[in-house]
Amino acid sequence: MKSIAEIKKEFSAADEHALPQLFGLYESDPRSGVAALIGQYRKKLDRLAAERQRLEQMRLYEHQYEHLGFVCGIDEAGRGPLAGPVVAGAVILPRDCEILYLNDSKQLTEKRREELFDEIKEKAISWGIGMVSPARIDEINILQATYEAMREAVAALDPAPRVLLNDAVTIPKLDCLQVPIIKGDAKSLSIAAASVLAKVTRDRLMREYDKVMPEYGFAAHKGYGSAAHIEAIRKYGPSPIHRRTFIGNFVKSIDLFE
Repeated sequence: MKSIAEIKKEFSAADEHALPQLFGLYESDPRSGVAALIGQYRKKLDRLAAERQRLEQMRLYEHQYEHLGFVCGIDEAGRGPLAGPVVAGAVILPRDCEILYLNDSKQLTEKRREELFDEIKEKAISWGIGMVSPARIDEINILQATYEAMREAVAALDPAPRVLLNDAVTIPKLDCLQVPIIKGDAKSLSIAAASVLAKVTRDRLMREYDKVMPEYGFAAHKGYGSAAHIEAIRKYGPSPIHRRTFIGNFVKSIDLFE
């Protein structure tokens, strides 16, 4: 009779398709340790089935419009921070593309976002990134800058999309059909994918800025208005990547911008 440790290795090495065969092979084993092992992996399969059902729900908009041609999800990261660019992601996924645990980037850990970032790029039919600088944000305002970043991300796609699934916005100066979806990053798989690309791209950039200007703590807060960040602005004045129109309440004089 195999030891429980040996059986555990078998289960650990098996993919999801081989697990039912192992269940049948060992379900008559009287040892409680084996029964616990089978129960553990049955729950794993149940969780996997539930995850696939969730993903299928997130494909409803893609399925609704895919008859028109390539469907693209688009989302942004960085509308609210006091520093750094606004970044947009645009993603066209294959029909029935499976990227397990893909969700709104805000619902994911940093580690999971980094893992999904590479998988999304690998599996996507096409993906694009758009980025607009803090100076441009100050020049045209954050809403127009966000639209500009989104247009840049869409322009990077090849093939071009016929339908855009947007997270609650309609982007000016684009000719294709646009479908604004409230809380779209939690309802559409391709918008969720775009949100991950935008978020990871921006976070990585803010960590690089932190190496050059460590006094502001960009790696920790990514440019958002934390108490420590506001205190750093007051202490050191604004950096070249701060948004002038966002930080007027935290500096004493416009001279600090010169």
